[in-house]
Order: sequence, then structure tokens, then C-alpha cells
Amino acid sequence: MKDLDPTVFVAVFLEMMGPLLWLLVGLALVGLVAFAAVLLHERRIVSRRLIRAEVVGVLGGFAALGIMALVTLSGFTDAGGPVDWLLIGIIWGVGMVGTTILAYAIQGLVSWRADA
Repeated sequence: MKDLDPTVFVAVFLEMMGPLLWLLVGLALVGLVAFAAVLLHERRIVSRRLIRAEVVGVLGGFAALGIMALVTLSGFTDAGGPVDWLLIGIIWGVGMVGTTILAYAIQGLVSWRADA
């Protein structure tokens, strides 16, 4: 394989996750748009909200690992080499960051409703 073709990655992820892939992509896009809207509206990051979102993000990292274990045929005991553990760490990190952004955005949108 000489070239990295994005459609190959989409095909592999779609084969692994099925329709759940599009649900997660949609959730990520909605979360990013909501996060941007909250930042544009408030023009700052609220530290208390960010700390709560980071705590939720840690749980989201573990949820990402749980989803990974459900959609693949291998478990954590099958991780043999350093690349496997690196991939597990990346999955946890992406789940944590994504959940943190989504949790911050939800808290910001809820505070808008409370202010209105």
C-alpha cells in the first residue's frame, strides 16, 4: 500500500462499527458546533465548567475503550505489542477529549437556558 487513501479508513471503520460509526461522527460534529457556539457566545472559557467537563471526559475515555472492546473481536488481554497499547491509549485519549468538549458544550447550552 503506497498511498494512504481516506476511503480505505472509512471502509475499515464502517466494517468494524457499522451504523454506530455515523452516529459517533454526527455526535462529534454536533459537539464541535455546540462548543464553538458556546465559546462565541461567552467569549471565554468558564473554569468551573471546564473542570466538570474534564471529569466527565475521563469517564468518556473509558467509555471509548468499552465501545472498542464491544465492536472488535479482541479484548485488552490480546494486546501484545507496544503499538497495540499505543492504539489503546489513543482511543482513550480521543474519547476523553471528545467527551470533554461535548460535556462543556452541553453545560454551556444548559446555562443559556437558565439565564433566559
